[in-house]
Amino acid sequence: MARHKVFQGGPDDEDDGPPAGSGSAFNPDDEQFDDELRPQGLDEVVGQRKVVERLRIVLDAARMRKEPLGHLLLDGPPGLGKTTLAMAMAREMGVECQITSGPALQAPKDLLSYLTNAAQGSVLFIDEIHRLPPTVEEFIYPVMEDFRVDIVLGEGLSARTINMKLKRFTIVGATTRSGMLTAPLRDRFVVREHLDFYEIDDLSEIVRRNALKLRTTTTEDSALQLASRSRGTPRKANNLLRWARDFATVHEPEGRITDEVVKRALAMLEVDHLGLEAQDRRYLQTIVSVFSGGPAGLNAIGHTMNVPPDTLEDEVEPFLLQCGFIQRTPRGRVITASGLEHLGQHPPKGPGQRELF
Repeated sequence: MARHKVFQGGPDDEDDGPPAGSGSAFNPDDEQFDDELRPQGLDEVVGQRKVVERLRIVLDAARMRKEPLGHLLLDGPPGLGKTTLAMAMAREMGVECQITSGPALQAPKDLLSYLTNAAQGSVLFIDEIHRLPPTVEEFIYPVMEDFRVDIVLGEGLSARTINMKLKRFTIVGATTRSGMLTAPLRDRFVVREHLDFYEIDDLSEIVRRNALKLRTTTTEDSALQLASRSRGTPRKANNLLRWARDFATVHEPEGRITDEVVKRALAMLEVDHLGLEAQDRRYLQTIVSVFSGGPAGLNAIGHTMNVPPDTLEDEVEPFLLQCGFIQRTPRGRVITASGLEHLGQHPPKGPGQRELF
């Protein structure tokens, strides 16, 4: 089902939503909760300083020329703020923003409603743009270059093409796999920005700010604890913050998020001091116990764990690679000495392992 969300930009358009102190169940995918904590403008964005500075230049130049923004491509791992930046820029420009995703656009007709509804200077945000079908991708080329839609009526010799002009607007694409974009599509984006994982200090500031939005309080140590276990990802930090708030509401008389509350709450979630979860540790343990430390193929690991290989590659491996706990080699995945140390184990003695440690 398509996510067809539209908002009109401007500083007075923020929805207060439900009271933050209400006893709602923990749901990491709660879109309303995500919007509640989302920065409303570029000045409120914490982290990604160089990216924000460059986007500010593009934004100010477009406003000075009174032109729409150039098409923008944002790439990076999930949860780093691609949607947030797109919505913040639309609000800064004072224009409306439509939101959809690549998988929701299965045919050119699925895109037509967004194009015909696009106002002058507005923003169309396409999440997971690398998953656009080829027919839709080819359909969008003249849209991005000439702001026109080519509609073919009829078939064979009686077919004719109608060119429909569109208002000038901005397409903002977001992708977690920029390498899957075709060169023709990628080159049609005027501005391309890559988002990196966040520093702990920036995540700690995000936790402190969002705790106030949730009408709760954190100590400096508890905010740092949540930040250090958030895997460099603001979305993860927000999810852990809300879980800690729920835990404190139930187990603390004053509902205050202290360092001790965070430790107990995350212990219940089985999140360790580095942010590894139960499935991450199980992945490492599988390589050690079943494959003698590797090398092991991703499919073999997935079948052993009864987890789809795509899930391991997209959700588990990126953070383990970032921590230096595994290596991707031509022969398969190999656990490193750091990974073994995190598990509290010694290097395996199997064939071919001595040179790795």
